[in-house]
Amino acid sequence: MKPTGLVKISILLLFFLFIFVFYDSLFMEIYASESGLAKPNSTIPWWFWPLSLFIVTFLIGIVAVLGGVGGGVLFVPIVGGFFPFHLDFVRGAGLLVALAGALTAGPGLLAKNLANLRLALPFALIASTCAIFGAMIGLALPTNIVQTALGICILFIVGIMIKAKKSEYPEVKKTDALSNALKIHGVYYEVSTGHTIKWKIHRTPQGLIIFIFIGIMAGMFGLGAGWANVPVLNLLLGVPLKVSVGTSKFLLSITDTSAAWIYINNGAVLPMLVVPSIIGIMLGSFVGVKILFKTKPAIIRNIVIVMLFLAGLRSILKGLGIWT
Repeated sequence: MKPTGLVKISILLLFFLFIFVFYDSLFMEIYASESGLAKPNSTIPWWFWPLSLFIVTFLIGIVAVLGGVGGGVLFVPIVGGFFPFHLDFVRGAGLLVALAGALTAGPGLLAKNLANLRLALPFALIASTCAIFGAMIGLALPTNIVQTALGICILFIVGIMIKAKKSEYPEVKKTDALSNALKIHGVYYEVSTGHTIKWKIHRTPQGLIIFIFIGIMAGMFGLGAGWANVPVLNLLLGVPLKVSVGTSKFLLSITDTSAAWIYINNGAVLPMLVVPSIIGIMLGSFVGVKILFKTKPAIIRNIVIVMLFLAGLRSILKGLGIWT
């Protein structure tokens, strides 16, 4: 889709969202006046929070691209820590935000062989099943416990980002029996070098076990799990970095869908929260891609690490009742 078309659709969706929220607010005022209920004490206009979300998620979309992380991993701790929404709604929106980005990128990555179905499906089956249980656990636990655990998880992600290394073309000397049985291997054309890259994997059973925990965390905290998918695929299994990133995006479209249905079924998805967030992330990602070539990724990556650290710390303090 052309940028101008995307902008027009985004403006149209925002318009319908504002109309929806306006009439919803008007209905609640009429209902409160007729039933004798007290009106809310807040003097903030109804349109303030959707507009704020759109601006914040637009900036998150830019920073996520420049920092090489998924928008979901920034969305949940920042919105959950600094916006007055219940954490259940934020986690539900976080899954849909990550899902939107994955669905947008998925077809193009598959067409260029930068995402591989044989590689993705076994791990997606494990992760998506566990994401359902993770979502059920997250909705069953008290909010303060989930908030604290989310903060700890975010600080853990910060540690991974600081120490994680990347390997463009990992060396796999010998494949394992499971990857051979599943015929997990592939080939893609590397534009930067003009070479055709053939790849295969090893340590498949260990990878499947790790994806159990990745799925649980994705569903429980509403995080896009790209921060965990890429290192596991690249460093543990031996998948080339570009294929790891592309397959991770495809994995998110399956894993996050499973967990998102649990939140939708429990009513933990608000249009006022989801619609401006998805539009903001997508438009921000488009702008981020445009300015990616003019920035130094290392600097942006450090900014992302600092942002996640502060958001994770805020989440822990909020969960413990120290900073509400």
